[in-house]
Amino acid sequence: MKILLAVLVVLIALLQYRLWYGNGGIEEVKAYQQELNELNIEVEEKSARNKALYAEVEDLRNGRETLEERAREELGMIREGETFFQVLE
Repeated sequence: MKILLAVLVVLIALLQYRLWYGNGGIEEVKAYQQELNELNIEVEEKSARNKALYAEVEDLRNGRETLEERAREELGMIREGETFFQVLE
């Protein structure tokens, strides 16, 4: 009887070890869950960035004012008949 009890205790201990630390165990599942959470946050950030870029592209396609504003700011362009003043501080 004692031998059977000892075998059962060892068997339960081995199964518990595999459950917690073995392949596909609880520790590994927690690590995968943490990685999944980090990837979901990254996806949300990139999705928000994509939405902003898409809105900017649509604005550039449809609005002449936005296109003109970008040309003025980034390329330093001016309209015909305007005078350019540069203020140095």
